[in-house]
Amino acid sequence: MSNKKLRIGFIGAGGNTTSRHIPGFQSLDNIELVAVCNRTIESSARVAKQFGIKNAVSKPEEIFNSPEIDAICIGTWPYRHSEYSIAALQSGKHVLCEARMAMNATEAKAMLDIANQHRNLVAQLVPAPMDLPVWQTVRRLISEQKLGDLREVHVDVLNGTAIDETLPLHWRHQKKYSGMNIMMFGIFAEIVTRWTGKTESLVADAQVFIPSRIDTESGKQVQIEIPDSLGVFAKLENDIRVTYRISTVINDSPSTSISLYGSEATLYWDGQDHLTLSKSQSEKEIIPADSQTAIGWNVESDFVSSIRENNPVRLTNFEDGVHYMKITEAVNQSLMNQHRINLDAI
Repeated sequence: MSNKKLRIGFIGAGGNTTSRHIPGFQSLDNIELVAVCNRTIESSARVAKQFGIKNAVSKPEEIFNSPEIDAICIGTWPYRHSEYSIAALQSGKHVLCEARMAMNATEAKAMLDIANQHRNLVAQLVPAPMDLPVWQTVRRLISEQKLGDLREVHVDVLNGTAIDETLPLHWRHQKKYSGMNIMMFGIFAEIVTRWTGKTESLVADAQVFIPSRIDTESGKQVQIEIPDSLGVFAKLENDIRVTYRISTVINDSPSTSISLYGSEATLYWDGQDHLTLSKSQSEKEIIPADSQTAIGWNVESDFVSSIRENNPVRLTNFEDGVHYMKITEAVNQSLMNQHRINLDAI
């Protein structure tokens, strides 16, 4: 494949696909964008015209069955991820699937099972992007014991994006589209796993403060099941404790951060590219991201490299996706049953 043109089709062409994936592929050598299938043929045609994609099609099957396509980028909402990823792999296509991986852990496991049956094909998930420049630096600092023994991780993702009750219904508010995914929780659970290891168990509590919104398509008021405020207490397999606070109804300045508390020092990440190591209130050190690993967004290039050079997928493979979907499902089970959930039971 390294000496051949790589031909790509797109199913789902929303914001991330048009702002990141299509331009990302277009920036690479020897790539051909063959076809796009969006929710309507009209929107498919608009995207095809905007980006010079050869074909606008109305059915995903036209992309799965096309002998002119080698790889498929799936940019739909989570409710189609499992179905389309499995169909793509079974049709002999490499897959780059948008995060979140699936509706639930069962769907995610089915995706992994099919990927394992087609090990000649690349199966990759779009990674949580916020920490891409710093995650390897964080892992190095932990492994070098710069914090001493890591004991606790505190995750805050607080904003007011949903506080306006007049805002219309979004697909993220609807379980039929987003499944068990809740706000930004899955993204930050993926980041925590990347930094510190797998989750063993957790307990969760949540609240829906704005119980309904107007669906602009039907004009009807729709009840909301997905929380807009979530707290999770998790224990990792290495006994590190993690506290998550996720909210979209905070009437204050947005705040995103992860603090890692060790026996000798604290590492603070501001949700962007800045790390601060503190050994006391007066002794603080700005830690720049390691230059050789501060790569940033490189998703499309990584996907193509895995196909052409047979490089293993790191960010993010289907195995890691199954784990973060198990964490997400454990949160939902804990909310329903009101007790701690062990991930081994999922």
